[in-house]
Amino acid sequence: MQPEDVYLPLAAAYVRGCGTVPVPDGLSRPALADLTEPEMAQLLALGEAAGLKMYRFKKTALLPRVRAVLGILKGIYPERLLDVGSGRGVFLFPFLMEFPEVEVTSLDLLDHRVALLQGLSAGGVAKLKAQKADLCTWPGPEKDFDVVTALEVLEHIPQVEAAVKAVVRLARRYVVVTVPSKPDNNPEHIHLLTKDRLTALFEAAGCRKLRFGGVPGHLVLTAKID
Repeated sequence: MQPEDVYLPLAAAYVRGCGTVPVPDGLSRPALADLTEPEMAQLLALGEAAGLKMYRFKKTALLPRVRAVLGILKGIYPERLLDVGSGRGVFLFPFLMEFPEVEVTSLDLLDHRVALLQGLSAGGVAKLKAQKADLCTWPGPEKDFDVVTALEVLEHIPQVEAAVKAVVRLARRYVVVTVPSKPDNNPEHIHLLTKDRLTALFEAAGCRKLRFGGVPGHLVLTAKID
């Protein structure tokens, strides 16, 4: 892969932090921000030579729903963000590139997703923390995050009422949610969360300041915490 085709700082961090690639001291010791582009490209090449799946960091055209959420967050600019169900990084990777000073905690249920993000953290993305946890039972401190993002997540969670209560409990300023706006063929989508359903869920959790938007195929909700 060409360096310009990937999120190069993230790719370089993963190679340094994954724990399976021997990295020369000159590339492992400096802070990630102090590496030059040629040095980060060297790390990318080392990762590819070691058989790492560096395509994970490939740049793609941002999905409309991701662009919409990034636009919302540029108006909020959180200091601390909790991203629930970060998955393959479709939102998280561009967020880390655009908001490098924001402290980010990622929750995910899958070991390999968490391990990937922990590799980024160990490799120099110091503002990122990743934990394997279930949102509905995670004992995170109340109001500990300026913003909580739950993007393409709530439709997967059987205890959706508990999940909404959790994101409202954890957020100090805003919760940002995206969900599919129409039925689809994904068997893992166990809820169709309409505007009315989301309104009822968030009001039951004590949050009434709701603003809805959307892009084709998706609802975007910004909930302001009272």
